[in-house]
Amino acid sequence: MDTISFYRGKKVLITGHTGFKGAWLCRILVNAGAQVTGYALKPPTHPDLFTVCDIEDGIRSVIGDIRDRNRLLQTFDETQPELVFHLAAQPIVRDSYKAPVYTYETNVMGTVNICEAVRLHSCVKSFLNVTTDKVYQNNEWEWGYRENEPLDGFDPYSNSKSCSELVTHCYIHSFYEELGVAASTARAGNVIGGGDFANDRIIPDCVRAAMEGKEIIVRRPASTRPYQHVLEPLAVYLMIAKAQYEDISYAGFYNVGPDESDCITTGQLVDLFCNRWGSGLKWISQPDQGPHEANFLKLDCSRLKRTFNWRPRWGVAEAVAKSVEWYQDYAAGKDTAARMDRQIREFFSGIEIS
Repeated sequence: MDTISFYRGKKVLITGHTGFKGAWLCRILVNAGAQVTGYALKPPTHPDLFTVCDIEDGIRSVIGDIRDRNRLLQTFDETQPELVFHLAAQPIVRDSYKAPVYTYETNVMGTVNICEAVRLHSCVKSFLNVTTDKVYQNNEWEWGYRENEPLDGFDPYSNSKSCSELVTHCYIHSFYEELGVAASTARAGNVIGGGDFANDRIIPDCVRAAMEGKEIIVRRPASTRPYQHVLEPLAVYLMIAKAQYEDISYAGFYNVGPDESDCITTGQLVDLFCNRWGSGLKWISQPDQGPHEANFLKLDCSRLKRTFNWRPRWGVAEAVAKSVEWYQDYAAGKDTAARMDRQIREFFSGIEIS
């Protein structure tokens, strides 16, 4: 069965739906004919993709805090979801240094709350917790981390997501196996794409500089990251949730990242952006004295490839090109929702995943 058509008529709940990845996931599922409920705080940036592209149209949007367990349980009671995608988080490394307690409350106790809601609602057949590639104890190795490597993120954000993984593992072994709930975690690499307006992320920083006619300031041009277009991990999340819904043996822990050739430095990524944007856009290296961030990070995605016969669809150059398409439409006042839908169709066209 085609992955997208599987979701027609399904009741799906997404936490963090007002964020960058959440908004794209909502759009995919609405286009697929799913009954989508979102649970999240108000959009975290201004401007924001959720508002710019009218993502709220066609879904039930509940504005609530993932730390508010009673409100979350009420939302589950009212919507009776079959599939749950947990994306709600405090996602910025630098912000986690400024607000560590809030980061842990959101990323750890938020996971406890969503896991508890799943435990208490027999309607849920498939649950996916989205974490990050930064959950691993990072030894600055040149090879990719595998799913059986130690979990021990360095900074409050990364560490809180490591804890989120462990909470999920506990609920699987303590409750879900007996209840027959299929649950997985997905550890995704760095995503780029149209509509991300967050601070301290490289593509939004590039866009802001380009729209203001300024040089792009790059703090760590030599840092290596697994960059991928936002549709890549979202397609994987949908694939895993569908597969384990139909066969619980697919439930597990999966790295989600690009091929090794697309693990590039930040400087190389900005070069791709400048060349694609045009207008003589340039960047300069300007290191700062900010908090610790990993210099080298890769994922080994062989388990995902082996289990699902999966391969990335868009390489990093095309991911940058698709991002620039969206942002240049936005800068020109064009219909960014139509661009979003067109890119979704382009990405999923002809894809069939068993």
